[in-house]
Amino acid sequence: MPRNPKVYGAPKKPGEALKSLKRIVKMLYGFYPVLVPVTIFCIIFSAAVSSVPAIFVQKVTADIAEYSQTGDWEAAKAVIFPKIGILIGLYVLSIAAITIYQQLMAYMTHGFLNHMRCAMFDGMQDLPISYFDTHKHGDIMSYYTNDIDTLRQLVSQSIPTLIQAGSIVLFVLSIMLYYSIWLTLVVLGGVFLMMLVSGKVGGGSAKYFVRQQQSVGKQEGFVQEMMNGQKVIKVFCHETESREAFDALNNTLCEDSYRAHAYANILGPVIMNIGNVLYVIIATVGGLFLTCGLKNFSLSGIAFGIDIVVPFLNMTKQFTGNVNQVSQQVNSIIMAVAGAERIFGLMDEKPETDDGYVTLVNAEIDADGNITETTARTHQWAWKHPHTADGTVTYTPLRGEVTMNEVDFAYVEGKNVLHDVSVYAEPGQKIAFVGATGAGKTTITNLINRFYDIADGKIRYDGININKIKKSDLRRSLGIVLQETNLFTGSVMDNIRYGRLDATDEECREAARLAGADDFISRLPEGYETELTNNGANLSQGQRQLIAIARAAVADPPVMILDEATSSIDTRTEAIVQRGMDALMKGRTVFVIAHRLSTVKNSDVIMVLDHGRIIERGSHEKLIAEKGTYYQLYTGAFELE
Repeated sequence: MPRNPKVYGAPKKPGEALKSLKRIVKMLYGFYPVLVPVTIFCIIFSAAVSSVPAIFVQKVTADIAEYSQTGDWEAAKAVIFPKIGILIGLYVLSIAAITIYQQLMAYMTHGFLNHMRCAMFDGMQDLPISYFDTHKHGDIMSYYTNDIDTLRQLVSQSIPTLIQAGSIVLFVLSIMLYYSIWLTLVVLGGVFLMMLVSGKVGGGSAKYFVRQQQSVGKQEGFVQEMMNGQKVIKVFCHETESREAFDALNNTLCEDSYRAHAYANILGPVIMNIGNVLYVIIATVGGLFLTCGLKNFSLSGIAFGIDIVVPFLNMTKQFTGNVNQVSQQVNSIIMAVAGAERIFGLMDEKPETDDGYVTLVNAEIDADGNITETTARTHQWAWKHPHTADGTVTYTPLRGEVTMNEVDFAYVEGKNVLHDVSVYAEPGQKIAFVGATGAGKTTITNLINRFYDIADGKIRYDGININKIKKSDLRRSLGIVLQETNLFTGSVMDNIRYGRLDATDEECREAARLAGADDFISRLPEGYETELTNNGANLSQGQRQLIAIARAAVADPPVMILDEATSSIDTRTEAIVQRGMDALMKGRTVFVIAHRLSTVKNSDVIMVLDHGRIIERGSHEKLIAEKGTYYQLYTGAFELE
């Protein structure tokens, strides 16, 4: 499977990681331009208050030293108690600020994740089919679970902690410089050592946290494949090989996780103990300054004394503790950036391009062939074609004429799977494609509905180049029933109505009757209101297919594509379905892909494909008379496969 460099890239350089972090912050601010500044103010205010006690300790210590000489403790109380009261008042305000910012962060975090999930899902709806053909679905699911969770931790914990701890570090540093530059330099020396250790250990941690995120995505993709393929695994006794493949992925994840957290777990204790050693060094240096009577050098000009040393010890603990807090958030930030890179990789994928400007509209067509656009559902359609050159608008009735002229196509450049394919489908004709698997049958239908765009040639719909038709309108005019049935969680009625959301209950029932599904649906426990889950696992494959056919019938499209639509239905059920299909196909242009040649005998034109080329075409009788490849396929001279 191709590896998307946006998703599976190597660990990002610091500049690129910082760019991703800035993008997250910018998006958060974009969603909450008022609440973000309010939250930051509350965080900084609480940080400032937590730094204030150092000043009060210095003032109170100085007051005690002064009044201890006179012994006038009543006067000391009159000076000290008001300061303590102010400190208590600041703490109360700090508690209020902390409460406010924590509530705001909870609100913004989950709102931000909600916006991100919506943006991811909305963007995913606009991606081309080729994206899902080249990416594991389990890995895509990992974006919505593991990667989003890393953003939750970043927004709710890491960013507030960084702002708070960073603010405290700046406030405390300013206070330390104000009281003693000499002791501050000693503290900064210890912090410099902390940063060296943090950079060394954090760098190793970063590499493995990125790998961990990638390994989680791979493992989830593998698990989903195994869950979807359980029947195949058991039928072919492939359990042992599946376990071994899972163990290999799981061991890689375990190794990456172990190394990431081994580095991370080393970082905290090392930083903390450096802080403890620094505390002892400050006490020793402070004692030496007092003993030797060295002159203090500070911004305040205060003489060096015990009232400087005591608060400095507390500030050292506070300073190094918050530096440690910052370093502890490095791991969360690294994981979040790794997750964000994957998420942004999905969000930045180029959407499916659509340069079409011809749209499909409801129309009223009078006896003279004049077309009038209307908003009412008339069961008549027309292509609305605006002409920019002269500003006029013309209407072409939707007839269902599809032509392909000398079309070449390749999924991978240079490896064509279709060669010079030409198809002419008149309105109301039934065109059948037969041939071995890989001959190009499904590819042709994928080109008609523009799941992929052709490399060369022309495809026209009612004489209009399909590149000029808006993709949504083009696909609205096409009904499709695939071999692989997809049913969604909801009632049977909901699944049929999926073909046309404004269809009434009676129209859905009529579509089911047309497809031959009404009989078995009526016998379900709750009839049309029976809930389906897990892709309709409580129904047989044939029943699921009948509902899919009814879904296409209720859409009432002028062109139908049936890709092995009856391949999963038994012979008896096929006879029932075929009658409904014949009614459904009446008056419509139909493209049929089938391995059961009995289902295509009544086609107007049968085309035999071989390695991307049409080698025979004609009616059943004509091809039988020619006794070529179709004759050999039909008579069993050799198998389709």
